[in-house]
Amino acid sequence: MFDNLFLSSVVEWSRLQFALTAIFHWIFVPFTLGITFLIAIMETIYVKTGNEFWKKTVKFWMTVFGINFAVGVASGLILEFEFGTNWSNYSWFVGDIFGAPLAIEGILAFFMESTFIAVMFFGWNKVGRKTHLMASWLTAFGANLSALWILVANGWMQNPVGMEFNPDTARNEMNSFWEVLFNPTAISKFFHTITSGYVLASIVVIGISSWFILKGREKIFAKKSILVASVFGLISSAVLIFTGDSSAHNVAHTQPMKLAAMEGLYKGKEGGTGFSMFGILTPGKQSGDGKDAFVFNLEFPKLLSFLGYRNFKAFVPGIDDLIKGGFKEGYESKEESGIALSVEEKIRRGRAAIEAFSEYGNAKKAGNEIVAADAKARLEKNFKYFGYGYFNDPASIIPNVPLCYYSFRVMVWLGFLFVFIFVISLWVVMKREGHFKRWMLYLSIWSIPLVYIASQAGWIVAEMGRQPWTIQDLLPTVAAVSRIDAGSVMLTFFLFLALFTILLIADLKILFAEIRKGPKISNESV
Repeated sequence: MFDNLFLSSVVEWSRLQFALTAIFHWIFVPFTLGITFLIAIMETIYVKTGNEFWKKTVKFWMTVFGINFAVGVASGLILEFEFGTNWSNYSWFVGDIFGAPLAIEGILAFFMESTFIAVMFFGWNKVGRKTHLMASWLTAFGANLSALWILVANGWMQNPVGMEFNPDTARNEMNSFWEVLFNPTAISKFFHTITSGYVLASIVVIGISSWFILKGREKIFAKKSILVASVFGLISSAVLIFTGDSSAHNVAHTQPMKLAAMEGLYKGKEGGTGFSMFGILTPGKQSGDGKDAFVFNLEFPKLLSFLGYRNFKAFVPGIDDLIKGGFKEGYESKEESGIALSVEEKIRRGRAAIEAFSEYGNAKKAGNEIVAADAKARLEKNFKYFGYGYFNDPASIIPNVPLCYYSFRVMVWLGFLFVFIFVISLWVVMKREGHFKRWMLYLSIWSIPLVYIASQAGWIVAEMGRQPWTIQDLLPTVAAVSRIDAGSVMLTFFLFLALFTILLIADLKILFAEIRKGPKISNESV
């Protein structure tokens, strides 16, 4: 076991540093996922029509993309290095599985993306139109393929499948690559993540284009860009809603505590549980304290039961239910099957697994195969609860409920705002003499920061809802950190904070300067 003081300081600073890096990196990734496809679509129109207007339009959005991409790559490299520096126990425990998709991402997707980006930016007068168009599409697919492997790795952390623990090496080893790749959690997460990137990029394009219209500049360029982005964003939003539903369904089955935290749900209801449309959580609410979960709550009856289990009457366990056990989620009655274990029982079994693992190692060193075999059998029997053995208090497995609850609603309600923007933008640009009202233009411009807030909120829900686990049920954060001095992590945190702040300011200055220059397309050139 680890020293509690050591854990408390190093874990918190390591989590904070990783969160800082991930949040900064995630500013750039979703835009890359979406803008590359928008560029490819616009360039396809250019190749089909031969109209130089579209070539200039593509070049402008390529410049915006290039500024974003450069900083995103730098922050992504730092993020991957932190697995080795701050989370070495995690890297050792799951390196054989987690490393495989990241290696594929680096060898296949990243090099594919990087190679064709060079053709995109520097090949206009060196290759034919169709070859250049192919490079643009392959860059888009490469960026999204890169996201696939990263999200396969992340999905495995949320729902570990296709592996077996080897007590001789103290590592989890992959026994089914295809089970890891087609993990339902990973698939849902991948499609939900990339489509959220498409929505983000579409909103940014609409927002920047709205600025040009507001300034009375390059109006045709702006309206054409809005047309493409609105159609792309509207289609992406439909897929995003579908994948969000799929993700909720997976979370209900694999991470019920996350779902309960997202909903501020402490006690499940017989006959169906409602979905909280919006509410105000009771300040200081704790599991088992008897207080109402909400000061105010606007609820859609029985919807959560349907979203989670496709049954309006299904029992959805709340936080208190999950702590106490004695139910089976998804059944219409709480009494139908009392098989769920309490967290106290899971802790007991987790400690039995850790103890058996230790006994196995000692027996192997002593050459006592009989004791080793018995210890291995007990380890395998209880390994499912291995991670629980690191906790003393059942309440330790409860994530930050207010952060998960409010972040989820920020993501959802802003998502509907973006759908509204796509619809009205498309409606205006499709009219023969369509004119944007000033409030529409300002709404689109201010939606740029809002879409980044929504994107970050979604990632917060996914990752904070999983806490305190790095790997669901198997490895908590307290057991995943490196044995390093907390002061070192603290120092690098502030160094990264300063570095990222400088990079972000530089990125925005360059980006704003390029936007002010504009594509320099006169209306007569269309």
